[in-house]
Amino acid sequence: MDNKQPDSKKQIALNIVNAKSKHKGFGAGSIDLNNVSPVIIDGGEAVIDIGAMHAKSKVEKGIKFSMNREDVPEGRQVWVVWVAVERTPEGQHYAGLTACEMWIDSEAKRGWKILADHVNKLDSALKRRIIAEGLGAQEKAALKSLLVSHNPEWWNASPEELKQALEG
Repeated sequence: MDNKQPDSKKQIALNIVNAKSKHKGFGAGSIDLNNVSPVIIDGGEAVIDIGAMHAKSKVEKGIKFSMNREDVPEGRQVWVVWVAVERTPEGQHYAGLTACEMWIDSEAKRGWKILADHVNKLDSALKRRIIAEGLGAQEKAALKSLLVSHNPEWWNASPEELKQALEG
């Protein structure tokens, strides 16, 4: 049995503070990620995969990523879409949506993505921006179908700009 005493120094950690929190000390003003979810679109199928918040979605696990697109010549295009939900007195709705491209070669365990782009797009979704450039008709249809089936009321209350971004 190990009789070591635990280290009494406090570890500094990233604080993710809920907007309802009255916390005003260290970490105040941290980003609230409670209202954003990652959606993975792969092969025309859209699924919510919370693992993507930490680059550990099902498609990313075990993949060594490069910032050089030429390192993944046999890859398939996969999308991470950050979807932000707004809570208002009238109810909730999809408010921000941004798409990030990556290429995955599962067999070779290699992938390409620009992490800075993924972080910037997450930030944009949190700021209620809508960026669907690059998504093809199949990807848009899959994403729209997922959002509608996940919560039709949220979809119906969403801004027209978001709905139009996912049309053909």
